[in-house]
Amino acid sequence: MARILITSAIPYINGIKHLGNLVGSQLPADLYARFMRGRGHEVLFLCATDEHGTPAELAAAKAGKPVEEFCAEMHAVQKGIADGFRLSFDHFGRSSSQRNHRLTQHFAGKLAENGLIEEVSEKQVFSVADNRFLPDRYIEGTCPNCGYDRARGDQCENCTKQLDPTDLINPRSAISGSTDLELRQTKHLYLRQRALRDRLEAWIDSRADWPVLTTSIARKWLNDGEGLQDRGITRDLFWGVPVRKGDQPWPGMEGKVFYVWFDAPIEYIACAAEWADANGLTEADWQRWWRTDKGAADVRYVQFMGKDNVPFHTLSFPATIMGSGEPWKLVDYIKSFNYLNYDGGQFSTSQGRGVFMDQALSILPPDYWRWWLLSHAPENADSEFTWENFQASVNKDLADVLGNLVSRVTKFATSKLGDMVPAGGEFGPRETALIADLGARLRDYEAFMEAMDIRKAAAELRGIWVVGNEYLQGAAPWSAVKTDPGRAEAIVRLSLNLIRVYAILSRPFIPDAAATMMAAMGSNDWTWPDHIGKALRALPPGHPFTVPENLFRKITDEERADWQQRFSGVRG
Repeated sequence: MARILITSAIPYINGIKHLGNLVGSQLPADLYARFMRGRGHEVLFLCATDEHGTPAELAAAKAGKPVEEFCAEMHAVQKGIADGFRLSFDHFGRSSSQRNHRLTQHFAGKLAENGLIEEVSEKQVFSVADNRFLPDRYIEGTCPNCGYDRARGDQCENCTKQLDPTDLINPRSAISGSTDLELRQTKHLYLRQRALRDRLEAWIDSRADWPVLTTSIARKWLNDGEGLQDRGITRDLFWGVPVRKGDQPWPGMEGKVFYVWFDAPIEYIACAAEWADANGLTEADWQRWWRTDKGAADVRYVQFMGKDNVPFHTLSFPATIMGSGEPWKLVDYIKSFNYLNYDGGQFSTSQGRGVFMDQALSILPPDYWRWWLLSHAPENADSEFTWENFQASVNKDLADVLGNLVSRVTKFATSKLGDMVPAGGEFGPRETALIADLGARLRDYEAFMEAMDIRKAAAELRGIWVVGNEYLQGAAPWSAVKTDPGRAEAIVRLSLNLIRVYAILSRPFIPDAAATMMAAMGSNDWTWPDHIGKALRALPPGHPFTVPENLFRKITDEERADWQQRFSGVRG
């Protein structure tokens, strides 16, 4: 049994996320966590809300609430939506936790001890209209690299280029929109990332199995222009982790907080401590996942994120860990994703374009969305959500293939043979061929899932469903029951067992439907079917089963047209 640590990029607290955010981090992380648990491995799956910095302050101000109150409310909202999508976090933490405060201050102190923190006097943008310094995300303007007119002062979300506020063309305050900006002197702490460049490059080069998307972005940031830059880790903000060296004051840094991108990744570690606290566990219980001197050396750590988050997870966060000089666990594999676009354009939280997670759950159950998003995950290129494609995928894959098989088998068996697994007949050549086919497909499915080739895994799972339908159609128990009842019983016995196998294999993708299938088969045995032949005999003759409610309903043309119209405008 392996130990697998899984983290998803932590979402900002500043609102409900859209489906592009979901498929770019949390949902594929959940798929992998569920699969690894299903294989019998020990998994710790962590996520949290990213609650500090400009997005939180701006969103709280817009909502007319104190930032602490806004963050607490939105954490509960995001947790509820995550539960709605059946995201199986072991803990869903908060970057504003005291655990993260103390750990962030600890790392800063260690970095300072090791000569990797520099105090820099610099000019920073000051808004005369707002009477305050504007941290980078409080400034918007045109990206000098790609021309995107809503670039932020730290990074352009369109081309992912790292920026400083002074790089922006036609900058303006994100608070008031004022262009009455000037540069004034202030002092901040910088992480000397350039001093760690060689170590970071060697570490990235050693990760030959990483996706090309991940390594290409990391190397671009290492080598473009002047290469890796030292990075400010403090800001003039009220809301955040106060700047301290461990438990000691930091002279000259009074009233400042750590930059959100310094403390947010540290929350991955703090979240494990929060998990231990919430479950009455000890320091040793969470440190065995994160400290290589406490047992984490044999942990496999996998991160999931959108491509815009890759630079901070391949460079800045590893620089923090390496620079501390302490034996913290570094990530083993980073699964990164391109963007999911929406119906001819882009999803946009700021512009309210697209389907948001709460809206999705209000019109259809989570499995419909999970299946489409994962089977169309933007792994190798950007992908696009269209309502026509969504309707076709749900109706064909879920309703016509999987749902139809479950319905046909259980309804036929109940009407002709009773509500218990029949005992008659023996498996013949057709069943032997099916078992061999399923065994080979299962090995492929497992390989794709272990490699996190999500679209290939979804295609293989659908193929596994299809061969069951083909078997049923060819075996035709509805004909056999008239001339050879024993043969019909053998077909039905295998098919009922096949439904249980499908529940196990499908659970990472569509957990609710899997639970319904398993319950209908009167079983709670989720043992992974390593041996298909044995698995197709797991439900013995005489075992009771029931006919489940329709697993998936079809989406009508009228519904599709209505949703396409409803979600084409700005979110209200």
